[in-house]
Amino acid sequence: MTTLQQAKDHLRVDDDSEDALILSMIDAATAAALDYLNLEAMPDPVPAPIDAAILLQVGDLYENRERQGDREYFPNETYERLLAPYRVMGV
Repeated sequence: MTTLQQAKDHLRVDDDSEDALILSMIDAATAAALDYLNLEAMPDPVPAPIDAAILLQVGDLYENRERQGDREYFPNETYERLLAPYRVMGV
């Protein structure tokens, strides 16, 4: 599980004023990864590539929290490549 301290280190945030916001972004990024992976819960331990993908998503949410519709959206191929080997495919 991605910790608050890992996310703050990744984001280069030193103070505690945005801890609640960052925790909500960790929750959202984890839920998005679980959805992409077609899993109900994260494996224990969480593989490093999944943790890295969650941190990438947290970084994107943090940097673009005020995103408007005036920019074109580009999917993050690194995110998908990190998660793809762990994705459960339905039949």
